[in-house]
Amino acid sequence: MEITDIRTIRFRCASHVDPDEKGHGHPGEPRESTRTVTRVVVDGGPDGYCRGGHEAANEFAKKHLVGENPLYREKLWQLLCRAERLNKGTLTDKRVAAIDCALWDAAGKQAGLPVYQLVGAARDSVPAYGSTMVGDDDPDGLGSPEAYADFAAELVDEGYEAVKLHTWMPPFGDDPERDIAACRAVRERVGDDVDLMLDAHHFYSRSEAKTIGRALEDLDFRWIEEPMDEHSMSSYEWLSNELDIAVVGPETAEGRMHTRAEWIKRDIADIIRVGVYDVGGITPALKAVGLCESFNIECEIHGRGAPNLHLLGTMASPGRYYERGLLHPKHDYETYFPGLEHPPDEIDENGAVALSQTPGLGYAFDWDYIDANRVE
Repeated sequence: MEITDIRTIRFRCASHVDPDEKGHGHPGEPRESTRTVTRVVVDGGPDGYCRGGHEAANEFAKKHLVGENPLYREKLWQLLCRAERLNKGTLTDKRVAAIDCALWDAAGKQAGLPVYQLVGAARDSVPAYGSTMVGDDDPDGLGSPEAYADFAAELVDEGYEAVKLHTWMPPFGDDPERDIAACRAVRERVGDDVDLMLDAHHFYSRSEAKTIGRALEDLDFRWIEEPMDEHSMSSYEWLSNELDIAVVGPETAEGRMHTRAEWIKRDIADIIRVGVYDVGGITPALKAVGLCESFNIECEIHGRGAPNLHLLGTMASPGRYYERGLLHPKHDYETYFPGLEHPPDEIDENGAVALSQTPGLGYAFDWDYIDANRVE
């Protein structure tokens, strides 16, 4: 059993999200876009697949992985993550993650098990929170505190028992008082039985972050997430000591599980944030989750998608929630998943997402659509 190739399947599709000048997404008119699927080809099969990936990174990885046993995921991940150091223009944690996840998909298929059961299952479904897009200037979108309240009420009616607000960020503003007003409007609208969280502008000062956090304490929010630059670890150490509300991080700070270990050691956050695509795959994400359990600190998983769902399925201690997002009153969530027959995270009437019982990651690829729109 050996890897014979790593391929990048590229196909055209319609994107319904337009990024603003800072990179945050908002609903937009359909425009042509390109998506990828990473395929790890295994001699004799089964092959492994993961949504996403990058052609240059996959071509680079072939030099290290072709001829190797695909079940030696730890060895292969170490090879790739160490190669990142001098090849940062080609390899990134996000790009390595797609390869690592495809290897897990192949292993699950080989064993006849969904990935979370291959690792060691803790649960078969996970409660989801509705995670909004960032604020905008659309009065019928997310352009005011009242608009956030209206949308949060819609999400609760759909079955969500928790909602996370991404409030206004440049170029649409970065005002602590408006963030607080949106949080207050949502709490008043949905009542006390819904868990609420805030992911605010990421570059507030210490005093601004503290002002927001104190207001959220009064509103009984569950956590505040990334209100300052995460490279300033001392700022988060200070903030977590100033506030009673849980402070969450790191999300975007580089360093995989090593950075999480440093945050835990210094008591910088009350809840540690881990995402499969943030840390370089399922392999390192499991290490980070294990660190959190070892130090008895909660761990929340960042982002949507099948790999993050399978990670949550292995976790006996919180991750309390699956992040189902990003949501907006004018955006159709299913358009995030071109090339799939259905989303990997359909929510039930109780606000939970069931994990796929299909071996591997459980993607339901629509190969007719992908092949018809293939970019050679």
